[in-house]
Amino acid sequence: MERDMSDTVTHETSVTDVCESSLRINETFFSIQGESTFAGRPCFFIRLTGCPLRCAWCDTSYAFREGAPRLVSSLVKEAVASRCDLVEVTGGEPLAQAACVDLVRGLCDAGLTTLIETSGALDISPLDARCIRIMDLKCPASGECGRNLWSNIDHLKPHDEIKFVIADRGDYEWAKDVLNKHALGAKVNCVLMSAAWAQAKNADIAGCVGLDPKSLAEWILADALPVRMQTQLHKLIWHPTTRGV
Repeated sequence: MERDMSDTVTHETSVTDVCESSLRINETFFSIQGESTFAGRPCFFIRLTGCPLRCAWCDTSYAFREGAPRLVSSLVKEAVASRCDLVEVTGGEPLAQAACVDLVRGLCDAGLTTLIETSGALDISPLDARCIRIMDLKCPASGECGRNLWSNIDHLKPHDEIKFVIADRGDYEWAKDVLNKHALGAKVNCVLMSAAWAQAKNADIAGCVGLDPKSLAEWILADALPVRMQTQLHKLIWHPTTRGV
């Protein structure tokens, strides 16, 4: 699907008018995008601190509290200076900080293709319509299924993407039912399914030991499910616990 960027401006756009609000930032880095339909592309990442969820398979718990304040304008300038036209705002849960909306708008105003990865537990409607929302729907094994804000589905745009992290067969069946019930394939650019990555710290918790990607692939093929299976590409390039990639 082509993305209409007619409402954006060039990278030379001044960022002096960006709201001088601040955010608590865990890290910024330049790496290969590991997920979504943008996987494999160079991408500048802005990781915000904090998250109200505690998913069983979370791999970024270090972002719950670690971070320092940054002005929105300085983050936009750093993203532009990276010379990369693709940027992702992530967390943690980026929408847990209200000024995230200012950051996303500033990045869009700077002419950058802006992705935001969000848990789906917080309202996405205030986000700039130009950004591309990559929104999770939390499956049962995450332990946070009850936090899904279902009204978010109504706010999704045709260029957005939905992601399910699958930890077991029960998660898969749940995701398949949600996919069909809400006709998600017709609402967004792509529906993604990921096999939960094994987390050593959760190895003794049922449902948190990860899922063999082969199993997920076989389930998708058996049902001819209209989704895109993905891996976390950055964990295949670098060691899975490596930060800043």
